[in-house]
Amino acid sequence: MKNILIIAAREFRQIASMRSFWLTLLILPVALAAGPLASRFLEDNEPDRVIIVDRTGGGEARSIQQRFAADQDRATLQKLSRYVRRHKLEQADPGAAWAAHDRWYSDADIAQFRSSGGLDAALAKIERVKAPDTPEFKDPDTRFEVVAAPVALAATPDERLDAAVQGYLKPAGKDARPIDYVLMIPRDFGASPVVRLWARSEARSDFVTAVQDVLTRDLRARFLQSQGVSATAAEAAGTIAPALSISTPPPGGGAREAMLVRSIVPLALCYLLMMSLMLSGSWMLQGTVEERSNKLLETVLACASPEQLMYGKLLGTIAVGLSMILFWALCAIGAAYMTHGAIADMIRPALEPLTSPGTILTMIYFFIVGYILHSIIFLAIGSMSESMREAQGYLMPVLLAVLLPITFLMQAIIAGGGGMMIKVLTWVPFWSPFAVLARLGTGIAAWEVIGSGLVLAAFTVLMIVMLGRLFRSSLLAQGQRPNLKEAIARMRRGDGEDRKPARAS
Repeated sequence: MKNILIIAAREFRQIASMRSFWLTLLILPVALAAGPLASRFLEDNEPDRVIIVDRTGGGEARSIQQRFAADQDRATLQKLSRYVRRHKLEQADPGAAWAAHDRWYSDADIAQFRSSGGLDAALAKIERVKAPDTPEFKDPDTRFEVVAAPVALAATPDERLDAAVQGYLKPAGKDARPIDYVLMIPRDFGASPVVRLWARSEARSDFVTAVQDVLTRDLRARFLQSQGVSATAAEAAGTIAPALSISTPPPGGGAREAMLVRSIVPLALCYLLMMSLMLSGSWMLQGTVEERSNKLLETVLACASPEQLMYGKLLGTIAVGLSMILFWALCAIGAAYMTHGAIADMIRPALEPLTSPGTILTMIYFFIVGYILHSIIFLAIGSMSESMREAQGYLMPVLLAVLLPITFLMQAIIAGGGGMMIKVLTWVPFWSPFAVLARLGTGIAAWEVIGSGLVLAAFTVLMIVMLGRLFRSSLLAQGQRPNLKEAIARMRRGDGEDRKPARAS
């Protein structure tokens, strides 16, 4: 046992002294710190710029601008309502529109919101009752910005509009800001329903819908007036809409949202198991190949048996992987409870389901046993290889066989699938650690956990015995490259048993 611990400590120190180990270890903390900053630069928060050329006198342009403003306030109300509901802040103003979560906000709700002071007044009331650790409310980005129509463009004849508009959609100046939409409402609108729209790229559906709704309402009012209906009645008819009473789950309480939240930690652990296995296994493989090519193993085998060398390397590699996972987990917990923002809001609810001892024990068991199973494979590959080029030839098929099903598995879990492939992978020992960890968030029967756990344990013991024989035989047969048939024969019987290495007294 002493030799095993000495070899394990040496393996741990050797891997921990590599620069690549420390660079890899810092990947997750840097990602957690830089994630919110990167999202600010990656997001396009600029509103789409719109020019409206209204040749009917300006009434249609004003109606469209009012619709844009109403839609923006409605989006603010909806987001504020979800914020208030998530953090239970209704007592700030129980009579406010944003404190009601049971309906689609109408024009009357928007008018009440504006008359009571808008967003600034609402946030002032919320500030008085919210807890100190409540994250700040972030109002939605402005969707559209209406730019005053240039006099030259407004005076351009219809037959020359196509060429004139291109100068605004794609300006020649380096610092000139392009226009995203140019909307032209002709003088005879009403008699003719044709309206022209130029877009710099694919037109957004919410923009087209808003413009169509405003202009359709005007066309209907004109038609009703032509049929003898008064202007007041025709306008009122265009504003009639049902009052939708909506029942929605609280933020994070929907079926899909709840599933995704519960799946964050299991899926993250599945991904970390895969990543740490690939990294620490590659480091162990590289170290074993270097020791074998430099004849260092002969010196080691003079002091320890092949079995002690194998178990020591295996223990050291597992210690490296678990230390990486522990460090990353502490960073994630720190990001959840010591910071504010989108990442903290995502991680904190994800940790709540982990109150069950059974869930925690299941995650620990499948993580450790899965780590042992795959590490012994890397170790066996290293024992058979004389160089890293030769090791890569063995390693790539193994990596593809492990990674491809896991990729499909995680995508299926995120999509909410529960197909036959996921259930089959649960019972295949090579992939059962990943499948069980990934399924913990979506729900897995206890008998499946116990059954697949027993199968995994039995298969891992078998692999340790079989690959242990291969490891021992390959070390004692240096210079002999085994083919597939010879490797299988070594796993079945073990070679080199007539060569007993000297052991330290």
